[in-house]
This record gives sequence, structure tokens and C-alpha cells, in this order.
Amino acid sequence: MTGQEKAWWQKPQRIIQTNLQVKDTHLIDPRKLAGQMKGMGATTLVFNVGGIYAWYPSKVDGHKVNEYLPHDFDLLKEVITACHEQNIRFIARLDFSKTDDVVFLRKPQWFVRQPSGQPEIIGAHRPGSWSLLMSTCINGAYRNDAVAIPVLEELLSNYDIDGIFFNAPHYVPCYCELCKKKYSMRYGMEIPLDRNDFAEDWSSSCIRDNMEKMYTFIKNKRSDVPMILYYNLYKDNLYARLETTDMLCTEPQDVLSDGHQHIPEFWKPALSIKLGRSIPDNPAPFGIVHSSPGMEWRHTGLPPAEYQFWLSQIPAHGGSIWHSLTGIPDTITDKRIIETVTRFNRNVSKVEPYMDEAHALAQVALMWTADAAAEGWADGLINRQIPFDVLLREQATERRLARYKVLIIPDDMTLSDEFITAINRFAKEGGHVIMEGAVSQQPDLRYLLGIAEESTVSESLSAAYLRFEGIDNPLQVEMELTELIAFRGKIQYSNVVGEKARVLATLVPPFSPLESVGAPPERASLLVSHTDIPLCVHNELGAGGAIYLSFSLSTLINEFKLGEHYQLLSNMIDMILGKDKMVEVSHYQGLQLSLFEKRGQLLVHLVNGVGRRPLATNIPLHNIELKVALWGREVANVCQLISGESLIYEADDQHLTLTIPKLDIWECLLIEFQ
Repeated sequence: MTGQEKAWWQKPQRIIQTNLQVKDTHLIDPRKLAGQMKGMGATTLVFNVGGIYAWYPSKVDGHKVNEYLPHDFDLLKEVITACHEQNIRFIARLDFSKTDDVVFLRKPQWFVRQPSGQPEIIGAHRPGSWSLLMSTCINGAYRNDAVAIPVLEELLSNYDIDGIFFNAPHYVPCYCELCKKKYSMRYGMEIPLDRNDFAEDWSSSCIRDNMEKMYTFIKNKRSDVPMILYYNLYKDNLYARLETTDMLCTEPQDVLSDGHQHIPEFWKPALSIKLGRSIPDNPAPFGIVHSSPGMEWRHTGLPPAEYQFWLSQIPAHGGSIWHSLTGIPDTITDKRIIETVTRFNRNVSKVEPYMDEAHALAQVALMWTADAAAEGWADGLINRQIPFDVLLREQATERRLARYKVLIIPDDMTLSDEFITAINRFAKEGGHVIMEGAVSQQPDLRYLLGIAEESTVSESLSAAYLRFEGIDNPLQVEMELTELIAFRGKIQYSNVVGEKARVLATLVPPFSPLESVGAPPERASLLVSHTDIPLCVHNELGAGGAIYLSFSLSTLINEFKLGEHYQLLSNMIDMILGKDKMVEVSHYQGLQLSLFEKRGQLLVHLVNGVGRRPLATNIPLHNIELKVALWGREVANVCQLISGESLIYEADDQHLTLTIPKLDIWECLLIEFQ
């Protein structure tokens, strides 16, 4: 909205969602609730409105009304009014993914069918006197013209809601007659019995068809009301989502109830927000954080230290926070949740005016392939405090790539001829490509990497090593006292070609099969201590070049998380950026750094996740050294926005250097220029 006042939803928001229980309806005092939301720092409330239960006296046939609603006033209308009196926006939460079994008995054609023809029942063994819930078909009338659209009509005509959020708009595999017919018409074949054999776009196209109908209706009825839809870090199409919504949200849950061996990666919120920000000129994506350690334990909170760390990643990487709570403050028995949300929102309010319309700064771009290889690179970059953006395949245009100095291509990414042409030009004009794993035979790609067209892939190697080659090897920085670091996996045996291709690391082949590495030690000699088999090749091309790893560094990071592999990654970036590196900070495993720019200001976010997760305590970091490139700009002031404390710094025309005395959980440094 250039030249115009931005709509409310295009400005920073702090959302609180109260996931309501019907039996607590009588405890909801609208004005008290709105006052509590204001006190907790919310600018917007997400409140149950319709779908599974109508929280207002709905007249739509098939829309089950919450039987605990008061009879002497309209609860929904009163809550909306109370919120607006507190200058809090109201977003209606709708969930048409399931409904009551009485509706099923009347309209069985609206519901999901399993291959056997049976409906899908949710929570059949839930204790208590509850009716059954049944999954509704995304292509059926309930989620479209028979119920969902009339509910929207009812709400938009009678209630002053500010936005609409569709919870659980996802596709559930269905074998009803409608889905069978739609699949056959779209793909010319019967719907497969195994959901893994569905056409790749079947699920997303069903969601798109459904949400497009909702979005079109909302905009035709009240164009000022924004709609919010989920996006997923994996296997999602952001561009398709944005065609049927105004705002995006993502839900990086910190699920601890699956057990420690399945604990979510510490960077999950950060990476989720980075993906949502990859499409420019859109409102900051919302990051939904549940207060519980998993839905199994939704009535208690995450450990406060873990909770604060998880929350902090959302604004620190450019997202808007969306708190998801079970119940209202009066029914939440774990008061640590209230305290954490309130304190956190207070900190966000100090930062958000500066972050509004700020742009992420990064010299590194990571192609996001939504797989383990991309995760490994993201893990390495975040743990080494290297700012980076993620790019989707369709975003990797020559114009977009020109922003970066480094482009990382994870293992097994399929490369089109057009993409190879783009990255060759990127390298010739001064960029560097980092690529790992086996590569295709395309001549232009191998020319870029400095390797011959003939190559073979090895078996999986173990008890092997990477050897640094040559004197003053830039990959060996901070590892000068060792010639070897651990290696395992497959490699592509390749020959180096070209005068400007240099081998930086080679393979030391296995000294033993795995079953005999430990005994006897008398036979642990390296039978072959040196080879000319390249593991890392640096090739200069034009003003830039490429680093080719003939193995999967991302796999080593994912599987072993050894400091040497993180250091190797960091050294490659340092080798490329050299004196042009934008920012450096003291390295700590678990420390996150992000960088933003806004009209004569730099914003440096630091998030402290150091320690064994889930974090039981926040371990403060002391005397963190920070160095920021100035490129001739003159510093006017440096301060900490959250703590409010000033910082002593030194600056010349090249760099700003300072020491942060103490970092507890999250801090944002504001650097202002003359």
C-alpha cells in the first residue's frame, strides 16, 4: 500500500489465541478477558467462533451450536465489543475439519470415507459423555457451500470481526464418491488405495480449491477482512498459498511429549520464519507457538527456559508472534505461562517499531529443498552464527541471486539447465557456489565445479578421514593441529580439471571394516595415509567460483554434530567472504544471530539457546564480542533495545567492534548511523 496508510494487519501484531473448552463457556467474562489480553500485551485475540462448535447462535443447518452458550446475551458479540474497547483486534477462528456425529447421521455424504467405506472417527475412546466427532471431506458440501460459506455469510453480516483464520484446513485422505470422481477427472485414473501413491499435487490442489472458495467469498463480502492460512516448512507451495490468503502463519511446535530422542531441532522456529519471509513485500509471517510441551500435556506449560528460547526465535528472525494457549487466563492453572507470555510480549513491543519494514541482511543463500540435506546446512549456518536467507527453486533467478556472495546447493537437488546457466553467471559475476554430493553429467555444471565429466560414486565408506592439503589451507583454520577429521559416507570419485581448480582436501580411505576398528589396536595403522582423491575442490571462474564437496557435509552434520564439521562449513564461508564478511560474533553452539536493515539503522538479534535441550535453565553468555562491517558509514549510537542498556564500542570507517557484557535469552542491538 505504497503512499497509503497500511491496514492494521500489515503492521506488527502480538496475537494471543485462547483455545476454548465448551464446558468453560460460563467462565468467560468478555470485558475481563479483554482486559487480561491487554495486560498480557496482546494486540489481537484469536477466539473460537465456528466449525466444530458455533460460539454464537448460528442458524446454519448442520452447524452445531455450543450447548453451553449463555441464553441472555450473545457471547461472541460481547467479546468482540470488549476487545475493540481495549483497541484489540478480533480474529475469528474457524475449523470445519470435523463435526458432530448427529450431522453425520443426517448428511453422511459430507464426510471422509476410508478405503473400506467407513467414516473417520476422532477421539472415539475419549472419556466422558461426548458425542463422536467425524472428519469432514475437504471436497464435500460441509466444507464448502452447505455449511462453511453460509457460516461466513452469517459472521460477516452480523459480527464486527477483524480477520478470519482457518484452523486445520488440511486434506485428509478420502475415498468418498466425490473424491473418487474428482481424482479420476483430474488425473484420468482411479484414486490409489495407498495414499503414498497419490498424485504429488492432489492434496495441495484440494486445499487450494477449498480455500480459494473461502477467500473469494470473504473478499466479495467484506474486502477489508484479511484471511490467514498455514504454510509448512516442508512440502508446501508458498506462492499457491498466497493466491488464496492475505497473511501466512506457521506452527513450529516444540513437541517434547514424543520423547527426548524425537526432540525438535533447536532452529525450527528460525527456519520456519526464514521460509515465510522468502517472498518479498508480504506482511511478516506469524509464528504460532503452543504453550504446552505437546498436546498430550496441553494443560501444563513448556519449561520456562525452553519456552522463552523457542518464542524468541520468532521476532528475532523477522516474524510476528502468535501465542497459542489452552483456555483463558482464569482457567490456565500453570501461571508460568501467563508470566512468560506477558514478559515476552513486553520485550517484543520494544523491538517491533524498529523491525517494522526492516529487511533481512545476508550474504549467504541456501536453496531450500525441504529435506535432510537442507536441514544439515541450515543447522551448520545457524550454529556458526552465519546470517542466511532460504530460497525456493522458483526464487533463484539471476536478479535475486545477485544479492548474495554465496549460494549453497544441498545434496540431491535436481538442477535444470536454466538453473545451471543462472549459477554459472552468478559465479562469473563474483558469487560463489557451494555444492555437495554426487552431481549430474551436465557439462556446464562440471565446468563450474572444476571436475571432469567422467566419475563414479563409491560405496558407503566408514573408518575414513578427510585430509587437509597444502600449507595455509583456509579450510584448516582453527584446526591447524590436526591433519585429519572424521569422514563417513559416499563420495563421487572425480578428476579435477582446469588451471584454476585447487584440491583443498582429499580422502584417507578406510583403515578397517567397522566390526574391527577397535581391536586389535596393533592393526590400526593407516594402510594408505594419502590419496589424490578429492573431497573438496575450489574452482575459480570469472570474478567468483565454486567449492565442490564430493561428499555430503550436511549428512555428517545431521548424524554426528562434530565441531570439526561445523568449523569446516564456517571456514568455507570465511574463505569466500574474506574481508567482506558482514558480521562476526563469538562462536557458541546454540547461539543464533540475525541481521536486519532499515533506513540508516542495523538491527542485530542474538538468541541464546546454549545448553542441553529441553532447556531447564537459561545459561547466560558473557562478554560476547561482535564485529560489524560498516563500509564507510559513521556510527552515531549503539544500544540494546530489550535491556535498554547502552554499550561501549569502537568504530573506524571499516568496522564496529563491541563487547556485550551479558546475554540472557534474547537481545536486539540497534546500530544507528550518522
